Amino acid sequence: MTHNMNESVWEFRELFFSRETGLEETRELLTFKAERGRWELDQTRIYRDGRKKVRIRRKIIRVPKGC
Repeated sequence: MTHNMNESVWEFRELFFSRETGLEETRELLTFKAERGRWELDQTRIYRDGRKKVRIRRKIIRVPKGC
């Protein structure tokens, strides 16, 4: 199987926050994930009842065999 080296492969995670979770607390957690785990924000959804769903992603770096 051959892979295009320019093709990006992403890992995704979904985080859910209750309506009681403040924006500052949400921001702090996302900042921590970004700084420590190289995650970046992909998608945010805020529901009418105040719940929040956030999808984050990070690039998977594959090392070619034999390096």
